[in-house]
Amino acid sequence: MKLYSLTILLLLSFAVQAQRNASFTAPQIRSAKLYRSGDQTSFPALQLYSSDVLELRFDDLDNNITKNYYYTFQLCNADWSPSMLTPFEYIKGFQQVRIGTYRNSYISGTRYVHYSATIPDRNTYPTRSGNYLLKVFLDGDTSRLAFTKRFVVVQPLASVAAQIQQPFNARLFRTGQKLSIAVQTDPKVQIFSPTDLKIVVLQNNNWVTSLFIDRPTITRGNYYEYSDEAQTALPGGKEFRYIDVRSMRLRGDRVTDMRNINDTTHVYVKPDANRSGQAYIYYRDLNGTYTVETIENVNPFWQSEYGYVHFTYFPPGNKAIEGSDVYLFGELTNWGRDTSARMIFNADKGAYEKALFLKQGFYNYAYITLPQKGTGYPDFSQTEGDNWSTENAYTVLVYYRPFGNRADELIRISTLNSIFQRVGF
Repeated sequence: MKLYSLTILLLLSFAVQAQRNASFTAPQIRSAKLYRSGDQTSFPALQLYSSDVLELRFDDLDNNITKNYYYTFQLCNADWSPSMLTPFEYIKGFQQVRIGTYRNSYISGTRYVHYSATIPDRNTYPTRSGNYLLKVFLDGDTSRLAFTKRFVVVQPLASVAAQIQQPFNARLFRTGQKLSIAVQTDPKVQIFSPTDLKIVVLQNNNWVTSLFIDRPTITRGNYYEYSDEAQTALPGGKEFRYIDVRSMRLRGDRVTDMRNINDTTHVYVKPDANRSGQAYIYYRDLNGTYTVETIENVNPFWQSEYGYVHFTYFPPGNKAIEGSDVYLFGELTNWGRDTSARMIFNADKGAYEKALFLKQGFYNYAYITLPQKGTGYPDFSQTEGDNWSTENAYTVLVYYRPFGNRADELIRISTLNSIFQRVGF
């Protein structure tokens, strides 16, 4: 039992550390999103040499329209370490592209410049499949990095069948979800060793809690099965909490108060309590993401207001959780990686508090704990609780390193849901 738990912790710690190394956002950048065109909650993926398009949007709160933002992308391996290839080997066209579509905010008390771009651009596009790190920077100087985002490019050379099951292990039977994954490669994929294939599993399109699997449980010809729950199990969590701030004039159902302080709107969210001892209740959520929306103006991207949204979490007994810090978790804090994610304990109130400067929209979030010393895997057990029947979306990515190649290739993406068990892409 101890060996089993240690194996999971080592795998998850490796994944968490790898993801932290590929994340950066400058303080003036807000509401940066990269998604498949038309769907703000989608996973940013392209099929190689297809008509697929990603949409990049972000705000610069410096409100300086004379800035010139550029972007490029870097090919990475399955674990997000930089590949050994030069940009000329995976980029066709210009190495840097200026973001020429921008607009000042309008009908908004908060002044900002909204930028947008489509990827790939007609002047540059990726020529290889794999993981790509999008880098946005100022004035053509890559050292002046503004933020990074991740996307993937796939060239389908395999088929995947996957299923979500209840774990057999007694410690995870009621709280975890395990995947059984079968991969069958195309005959043109020449595999000399089972470790030439690598599997990455994302829960709710979140790289922070991803699983990295480099060894199959069963191999037969060009068939590879990954079903060892010591490698494929994840905590189930619960449905994400939500806050509706599409209006900063009318209070939503989870807003207790709105105030205008020094010409800035302050939104106070209904205080949250520990859910770890509560029964699981299913409701539709955005699986931790958010959408930029407004019900008061026409265009949400440059006509939306910003305001401070105040979150309050009361721990059991109104006492600080010993040895751990509490973080706001979800896309709104870059899945707990932003410096603004850690909450502050107010001893007088017996509650953790945090105010985030957010744009109008609909947000999902949760509370997690992390060790005060060092890094660790996000823990829901002390704040939200875990349940094996929770609705979660899973993305299975299959990587392949050809013999003598210097980078991993992405040869399949499949998605499924813990309730609907859908598979496809």
